[in-house]
Amino acid sequence: MPRPLSSVAPAWWDYTTLDPSLIQDAARLTARDLEQLSRPGFQVVFYDTLEDFYLAEALEYIHAWQQAAADHPVGICGPIGPTEQLPLVARLVNELGVSLRHAHFWGMDEWYDAATGREVPVSHPLSFERADRELLFNRIRPELRMPEENLHFPKADTTAYRASWQAGVRCAVMQGGQGDIKHWAFNDPVKREGAFLLEPPAPEVYRALATRVVDLHPVTLMQNARTSGGGNVTMVPNQAITVGPVETWQAEKVSIWQAGVHDNPLGQRLTALMISKGLADSAVPMSLLADHPLVQFNYYRGGLGHCAVEMH
Repeated sequence: MPRPLSSVAPAWWDYTTLDPSLIQDAARLTARDLEQLSRPGFQVVFYDTLEDFYLAEALEYIHAWQQAAADHPVGICGPIGPTEQLPLVARLVNELGVSLRHAHFWGMDEWYDAATGREVPVSHPLSFERADRELLFNRIRPELRMPEENLHFPKADTTAYRASWQAGVRCAVMQGGQGDIKHWAFNDPVKREGAFLLEPPAPEVYRALATRVVDLHPVTLMQNARTSGGGNVTMVPNQAITVGPVETWQAEKVSIWQAGVHDNPLGQRLTALMISKGLADSAVPMSLLADHPLVQFNYYRGGLGHCAVEMH
């Protein structure tokens, strides 16, 4: 039986094309149910305060970078969204005197300007590189800073970025948030066309994708307008450069942070359920992490919400 059209964007795949019974099962999950979804290779962790949540997220940077040495460089791949952890990372580096001489950082993604065929410049108000530099790297004391060549930001020409993942640097952890469309980075569902008109890409096909320029699902455009642009969707590029599953599977650990700001109560439940049960479906890209050897979902308990009907 053919899968239904998306409820929000019929020309695309997304979670609304799943079996409705799976969505209903996810909507019924309580916080206690979510905690019980942990299994070998997938851990669910809750934090009771936002302070504890963002401090724990910041400490992932510190723990990764403290492992770095001249003969053993170590890095972390980090997101813009959430960003609240970034100033905390800078504060911790400065207070603890952590030298980043042999540490590395990969940015997860960047906006793509189709008019120029390039990534948006750092001067662009929505630039992710700009946010990383202003919120984190420019706040670190000069004598502790990471060498510029150890900062890897994705560009439209992905050659150098992809090569940096093959240069002998261990990625201890890839951090991320989860968007409304159930992506990590900008690994959005694909358009419903061509070979994928009737079925979304098989998990193994999607997992073979590396860093690339992608078209963004309309839900992603609306979300970024809401969270970063005051709702002005006209300022949000409709393409981006994103770290791919190929690089994601090179990270020893994938750590997803959900404070209840980016994805909604249903989404926070759905992907955890699918990963726990091994239900990989590229219409829900985050669910493909069911096959990654070490994934951790981190929740702010107060941001989990509930899926009961409320009229406002």
